[in-house]
Amino acid sequence: MSKSTLKEAEKRTLPPPRTLGRHWLIELKDCAPGLLQDVPGVERIMRKAATVAEVHIVSGHFHQFSPYGVSGVLVIQESHLTIHTWPEYAYAAVDIFTCSPELRVREAIRQLQQDLEAGEVEVKMLERGRLE
Repeated sequence: MSKSTLKEAEKRTLPPPRTLGRHWLIELKDCAPGLLQDVPGVERIMRKAATVAEVHIVSGHFHQFSPYGVSGVLVIQESHLTIHTWPEYAYAAVDIFTCSPELRVREAIRQLQQDLEAGEVEVKMLERGRLE
C-alpha cells in the first residue's frame, strides 16, 4: 500500500473529533521589551511560529499602538494566531486557535519563547465547540 493510500485509510478509520477546535492561550513573560515594540519584528516572529507550526497563512495585519505595544493577527486556513504586546511589562499574550489536530503547537510555542527571549511561559488549552 502506498503512503498516500495508507494515509487515506487511516483518515477513514479515525474516530470523529470531540471538539471543533483547540484554543491555546500563551502567556510570555520577561520578554525583551525592544522586541515587543517592533512591528516588523513581531510580524516576522509570528510568521516564523506559523511556519514552525506548519500552518497555511491566508493573511496578516499588525498594528503599532501609541505610546507602545503591538497587536497582530495571522489568519490561517486552520483558524488564527494573534499577539498583543506590552513592552512596558515585558509581556506578550499569544493565542493560537486551530481546527487541525496536526498543527505543531508545542514547537510554535518553543519558537515564540526563543524569539521573544521570554523568561517564563504559561500555556492553557481550551477545547472549543464540544460535540458531545
